[in-house]
Amino acid sequence: MSFSFLDRLHSFGDSEAIVFNGMRYSYARLTADVAEWREFLDREGVVRGEVVTLEGASSPMACAGLLALVERGTVVVPLTALPAPKRAEFHEIAEAEVVITIGADGSGRTAERTGRTAGHELYRRLREAGSPGLVLFSSGTTGRSKATVLDFTRVLARYGEPTRPKRTLAFLNLDHIGGINTLLHTLSQGGTLVTVPERSPRSVCRAIADHRVEVLPTTPTFLNMLLISRVSEEYDLSSLQLVTYGTEPMPLGTLQRIKQALPHARLKQTYGLSELGILPTRSKADDTLWVKLGGPGFEYRIRDGILWIRSEMAMLGYLNAPAPFDEEGFFNTQDAVETDGDYVRILGRSSEIINVAGEKVYPSEVENVLLEFPAIADATVSGRASHVTGMVVKAVVKVTDQAGAFDPAAFVREVRAHCRRRLEPYKVPAVIEISEADHHNDRFKKSRSLV
Repeated sequence: MSFSFLDRLHSFGDSEAIVFNGMRYSYARLTADVAEWREFLDREGVVRGEVVTLEGASSPMACAGLLALVERGTVVVPLTALPAPKRAEFHEIAEAEVVITIGADGSGRTAERTGRTAGHELYRRLREAGSPGLVLFSSGTTGRSKATVLDFTRVLARYGEPTRPKRTLAFLNLDHIGGINTLLHTLSQGGTLVTVPERSPRSVCRAIADHRVEVLPTTPTFLNMLLISRVSEEYDLSSLQLVTYGTEPMPLGTLQRIKQALPHARLKQTYGLSELGILPTRSKADDTLWVKLGGPGFEYRIRDGILWIRSEMAMLGYLNAPAPFDEEGFFNTQDAVETDGDYVRILGRSSEIINVAGEKVYPSEVENVLLEFPAIADATVSGRASHVTGMVVKAVVKVTDQAGAFDPAAFVREVRAHCRRRLEPYKVPAVIEISEADHHNDRFKKSRSLV
């Protein structure tokens, strides 16, 4: 099978493709690494249609390995370092036949056969079509992780001819649809992918300053961390042209403060799911959460306040769960939305709505108000059972600075008084807990199960 994507990368020659650990890798070197991977896969007997995990941090070797496995027509399962039980669970669900592990420093690789034979119906469909596949796991914070199966041919089809090469920071890993999209979009345009050793505010700001990064794709949680740390004030971030954010609702206050902190950068809300890919979006303005969704290959409907989407690159299905498509191919995102003409505002997952005596409370609305309080660094809202109203609002907050005399009881009273001024009575948190624990998972997305 001709792999035109690799032909395009080869045409970029000595242009800079990836920056990793401060070292610069050209497109010529990247495509040479793909050739070395072909020889490695030949030696290990990896053939078309096999299910292969690719395990390790994002690196030039991992990127080249992914491209080589796609070229060979395998089903690729990209994974990062995982606890042993979770790794074993993912191998079992994916029916992994070959496990390829890359060294922690991005060099060295090993391959091991598991003895399994992958016979899932979705894999049979890929093999019959002669298409490479991609398996992505959900974060699994509310239960067992779902395994999404995509046709990689459809994934690649959305990356058009080079028009605007950019220097982009690789924030999300290759086990996330956002990380895959960042890699493929950046390379398809002849741009440069800049990796970071850790996803801390300082490491990210240093990479932007040192390598003149132009695009930062990230999450609202990370942007809030960036504001709290104030390390952006220590670095020259003037190269940054665009900040994209997604994976979870953005607090309006955080968005407005980021605009003040990075006045030279355009802010753009993105929307995507592993099951559907990344949709084209257009924000109404930098300081608003209203966004237009859709474009070629995507369309949506809103039913009873819930967003349904049909996508040309939609998944084939889940390996371990039923797929929520309707008879017309629209997927139930479970995201509650509001509309204003052609614009949509994402309110959050319908499963997270808190029902207080028949009234609906969206956690993101209460979190927005809590984050207005100067001493609150982060806030996570959920429901707690009540024998009177069915549920009440519970808030777990992280305090910015507890130096000096800190009176928790007085703090809670002040926070609750602030909420009463800004919210209807049933939305005011009945329970407010103070915690220093992080509110996000390893994908820098708010996780209500962690607090």
